[in-house]
Amino acid sequence: MGTSLSSLGASGSTIGPGLGDIPESCVACVFLYLTPPEICNLARLNRAFRGAASSDSVWEAKLPRNYQDLLDLVPPERHRNLSKKDIFALLARPLPFDDGHKEVWLDRVTGRVCMSISARAMAITGIDDRRYWNWIPTEESRPKQVENL
Repeated sequence: MGTSLSSLGASGSTIGPGLGDIPESCVACVFLYLTPPEICNLARLNRAFRGAASSDSVWEAKLPRNYQDLLDLVPPERHRNLSKKDIFALLARPLPFDDGHKEVWLDRVTGRVCMSISARAMAITGIDDRRYWNWIPTEESRPKQVENL
């Protein structure tokens, strides 16, 4: 039985169009409606999907409008010649600023801007008064010090 099945393909019968026959530009249009993790998963299917997943037009749509402002937090030599896909990957990692008291990053699924602000970065009345605040070092918190009321 195995020989008859293998001879079917060799006898000149065509199977028909497959995923690899879809034009890369059409795949890129579909990718505009998907999340970044979905795009990356589909990029593993074939060459057309991989090419579309590397397209700057696809990743430009996934970046927030103000992504250039976020890039100002990164030294220019780290992002000067990067593709939009690589810029998205760079901005999806936390970028510390304001002496490390604040971090900003892109959510990997939605592409929205997220921010973390340390209590030390906030202007809270009585923050320097020892009667109200006590700073405690900890390894469990992302900032290595937390405040105790």
